[in-house]
Amino acid sequence: MKLKIIKPDSTLYEGEARLVQLPGTGGLFEIMNNHAPIISALAAGNVRVVISDSDTRLFPINGGVIKCRSNEILVLAQ
Repeated sequence: MKLKIIKPDSTLYEGEARLVQLPGTGGLFEIMNNHAPIISALAAGNVRVVISDSDTRLFPINGGVIKCRSNEILVLAQ
């Protein structure tokens, strides 16, 4: 999947991801390949990005929104 995580002043990540775990306002949720389209609000927490079996990264955010469609994920973070 293509993933882009951006803040108002910078791009935190842009590239491929196998799994993305997000801090939703109702709890954690995950997005994997071929996920149904979704738009959701995000709470403060960490966005966990699994790039490969040996590469996982965490990006702290203070809330935001996510849009996922056709294996493209856009996270607008605060």
